[in-house]
Amino acid sequence: MKKIFWNMFLGIAITSGAMAQERYWTMDDCMRYAVENSPKVKQKQHLNDSYKMAHRSAVASFFPSIGASVGGQFSFGRSIDPKTNTYNNISTFNNSYGISASLPLFDGGQLINNQKMTRIRRLYGMQEEQRAKDDVALAVMEAFINTVYYRGTVKLAADKLNESRRTLHKTRRMEELGMKGKADVAQFEAQVAADDYNLTRQQNLYASAFLKLRENMNYCGADSLRIDTAVYVSATLSSPESVSDIYAYASTHNPVALSAEYQSKAARYEYRMAKGAMFPRLSFEAGVSTNYFKNLSSGETVSFGKQFFDNNRGEYLAMVLRIPLFDGLGRYSEARRARNNMRMANEQREEIMRQLQTAVEQAVLDRDGFAKETVQMEKKVEADEISYHLTLRKYEEGLMSPLDLQTAANTLIEARANLLQKRLSYLLKSRLVAYYKGEGIIGKFEE
Repeated sequence: MKKIFWNMFLGIAITSGAMAQERYWTMDDCMRYAVENSPKVKQKQHLNDSYKMAHRSAVASFFPSIGASVGGQFSFGRSIDPKTNTYNNISTFNNSYGISASLPLFDGGQLINNQKMTRIRRLYGMQEEQRAKDDVALAVMEAFINTVYYRGTVKLAADKLNESRRTLHKTRRMEELGMKGKADVAQFEAQVAADDYNLTRQQNLYASAFLKLRENMNYCGADSLRIDTAVYVSATLSSPESVSDIYAYASTHNPVALSAEYQSKAARYEYRMAKGAMFPRLSFEAGVSTNYFKNLSSGETVSFGKQFFDNNRGEYLAMVLRIPLFDGLGRYSEARRARNNMRMANEQREEIMRQLQTAVEQAVLDRDGFAKETVQMEKKVEADEISYHLTLRKYEEGLMSPLDLQTAANTLIEARANLLQKRLSYLLKSRLVAYYKGEGIIGKFEE
């Protein structure tokens, strides 16, 4: 087993004293803040709460529905006497009470399938919330990596500018001594101008990357956000990992795969509900009713208690069968639509699983490729540093032209920038592979 330890310090010193008291945000800090303050995550949380309440409502549908009613009526003029069921012309007061209950016994499986569908929807909502958190964290991680990279290129460009200025100063002194000509000085003045332009360009790219990081974090107050650019990467290169094993785990645990699976199951239960609506519905109903009647034109009235509990009370029990005969093909159309939705959900699940497999394979290939490229770039940087110092010495001795020195310097800074890019890309892909293996995105390497 071969172990490679990379310790990258981009030369951005964190001094003691007052600066030591300021907070420097690591990659995990930025991702954690983004997840906690993301509007997309909060929207998923609210939607998940709606799924939760829908599931509770579906479970409560199995219980009887109970209702009560109370009514009071004053009648004046011609009306019906409830005692004789004949018309009269008197004033009356009628106070009615009722309570009823209904219990569904059979509805074609709609209740049970609705309960199962809402349970799956609740699980789907949980996975969508986790998926939103992962997407936000991955976006912030990529933006953080880009910010660190451009912070590093700014440092490299500044070092290159300072080196060119020192070389220009030496060339001017050598011109005064007659060892170099004005053409040599002019070439290095042009090089200093080019390096100054490159520094400005890298600073602009860094500012854009930093702005993108703040945007992905949903962070306000740019002056207080200081990122920690000291990155430590520890990698172990051993036998290649099995892509099939990583995909097998991701296909049963990754939120993307689980969301697609739950969506397919929910569509299947919705189709069953639509088919169940074509069956007859059987329910049991029971109720109690009573009333109090008073003739306002007569002084003789039976007491409220006797009327309420004895004379006017009635009960009923009923079995109600409702058979759908024709509704303009509404139920058939709904079942057909639900079946098509189920088939589309199945096709979408298959497509998502294929995309997930490709993403896993690509992440593993990129990680291993960047690891190998980093090793080669480290060797190239060492060789380019030696070549640059030798070229500089020969230039000072008059054995090399300014163009040769500029070429060696540009080759060295390009190699250093590429090395930084490969290291950061390796870090990004390593975390992505770990994510597919079920490890948390936040806090895997730095906690």
